[in-house]
Amino acid sequence: MAAALALRVVAGLAAAALVAMLLEHYGLAGPPSPRPQPRRPWSPHPAPGPRDNNIFWGLQISDIHLSRFHDRGRAVDLEKFCSETIDIIQPALVLATGDLTDAKTKDKLGSRQHEVEWQTYQGILKKTRVMEKTKWLDIKGNHDAFNIPSLESVENYYRKYSAVRKDGSFHYVHSTPFGNYSFICVDATLSPGPKRPYNFFGILNEKQMEELSLLAKESSWSNHTIWFGHFTTSTILSSSPGIRSIMSSATAYLCGHLHTLGGLMPVLHTRHFQGTLELEVGDWKDNRRYRIFAFDHDLFSFADLTFGKWPVVLITNPKSLLYSYAKHEPLERLLHSTHIRVLAFSSSSITSVAVKIDGVHLGEAVHLSGPIFILKWNPRNYSNGTHNIEVIVQDSAGRRKTVHHVFSVEEDLHLTFDPLASFILLTDHYIMARVLFVLIVLIQLTILIIFRYRGHPKLKGPPGFVNLTSFSLHVLSKTNIFYYSVLLLTLYTVLGPWFVGEITLGKLGCCFSFGIFVDGHFLQGSLTFVVGILQLVFFNVPLMTYLSWSLLQRCFGHNFRSHLHQGKYLKIIPVHLLMLLLYVWQVYSCYFLQVTYGTLAFFFSPLRTWLTLLTPVLIRCVWTLNPTELGTFTVQLKSHLSS
Repeated sequence: MAAALALRVVAGLAAAALVAMLLEHYGLAGPPSPRPQPRRPWSPHPAPGPRDNNIFWGLQISDIHLSRFHDRGRAVDLEKFCSETIDIIQPALVLATGDLTDAKTKDKLGSRQHEVEWQTYQGILKKTRVMEKTKWLDIKGNHDAFNIPSLESVENYYRKYSAVRKDGSFHYVHSTPFGNYSFICVDATLSPGPKRPYNFFGILNEKQMEELSLLAKESSWSNHTIWFGHFTTSTILSSSPGIRSIMSSATAYLCGHLHTLGGLMPVLHTRHFQGTLELEVGDWKDNRRYRIFAFDHDLFSFADLTFGKWPVVLITNPKSLLYSYAKHEPLERLLHSTHIRVLAFSSSSITSVAVKIDGVHLGEAVHLSGPIFILKWNPRNYSNGTHNIEVIVQDSAGRRKTVHHVFSVEEDLHLTFDPLASFILLTDHYIMARVLFVLIVLIQLTILIIFRYRGHPKLKGPPGFVNLTSFSLHVLSKTNIFYYSVLLLTLYTVLGPWFVGEITLGKLGCCFSFGIFVDGHFLQGSLTFVVGILQLVFFNVPLMTYLSWSLLQRCFGHNFRSHLHQGKYLKIIPVHLLMLLLYVWQVYSCYFLQVTYGTLAFFFSPLRTWLTLLTPVLIRCVWTLNPTELGTFTVQLKSHLSS
């Protein structure tokens, strides 16, 4: 009794510790608790006031996906963005964070680099002369690395047609009279770059991590450091100590890639355990999204926007409490500030900028210079708790934009991010996929082996679902042809090459669950584990279940025809239809493999094509198996039913 109680206490404490760790990791238990680091000695001055100095702003655009086949409006609108929007906002720099081109075939299944897409992209940059107006920093995304055998390949059009034209990570310093601001690019695209879909995750090897570590040290003397890349950190495989640790001194990491999960997560923002913000911006491809960010007296603020919608408004002081962190910013300057500061842009002149705090009209902000509007205030009137600031901007065309956020002048207060967004951005999904894949395999193997070596089943009580399921698994595991077939399929899914084919242009390779071998390179498994999980859950395990169920019908004394005439159509037909549907999915996966990796991969794919052909043979074996093979089980089942 005492031992059981002690066990429960230990289990409870372990569960509580695990929950606490998860809450802290995902930023739900309080402010981040970074590793001990000396806090930057910020000065409370200069504080935001009535002058137009100590401020600059930039833009971010991501996942443009210029395509030769689909939605020509992407290029048309990008040209307008590079001319009209850039001319109005006049950013100090623009971060184009990957997937500049679509690089898909017309049916959207295959992938290859289309030079005409890159020519379209470069043509827009040249025609609008955007690189003369601002610093345009464009980097590669996974689509820009589709089907590229090496960085030196002529298919690597990024080197020829982009603005940067340089592979790999780099460090750009934006110099101002009030200090330097570092922008560090994270290039995690694969090299060689396989065809889709096996380059959804980025990879940073030890050498690349060392380079990024050196860039981080170079930026230590800057006022602020912004890291930017295509992939979210949750979709990057990085060697120890991990990409989030390397960028821990950064104010924010700006990225794209997830396309707001098709609109399901329009806001994907969070904060790393070490304190760095991670801010995914929506895609240009379908949603025409972009971002404005600013440093105003070293206070970082941003707003996510939709192309063509004016006015554009960004409150730079007081900044949002949700995105505030004293380790990276001089938040004390907010308390010493004398003016509320707003950036307001429009294609027509701004006519009014009204400010409210906690619903109380504070006054009309006055135009200072350019897009800067200011309104005198006393922050000490709001020294306790949180408050809501609201700014309403109107232009001469009658358009109106309202923005608001919660702020506080107390440094100790904090707000938490959306738990789902934090889970998406802070979870290393490739690790989760590996663990889940291994668990499913182990569970399936354990069931097979346990039922193989347990004694013959002893049926007791009514033949309910549990008893019959256990009995059918005994039959499957103790019938050699089916036991070894399922065992071999499961082990092959883990260990065997799934297919051999053209992984990149002109280069043959092998795909395994744990990674891809191509042209002397090994690309660690990431999406392969996700595909492996789908294979297990939607075919391997259902096939094992279907074989067990079919063998049970044989033990009842039925053949294929007779079991259909039992009169239990609502129980029997759905089982066959479900297996047929899953078989169709398996057939489609063969077609998808042929379209994406070629005819060779189609014919040399044991897990796809060969399994698709062998499955009907295996099922036929069940229904044509000599009844004597199941004699013992049939007698035992009938004896139990008649008793």
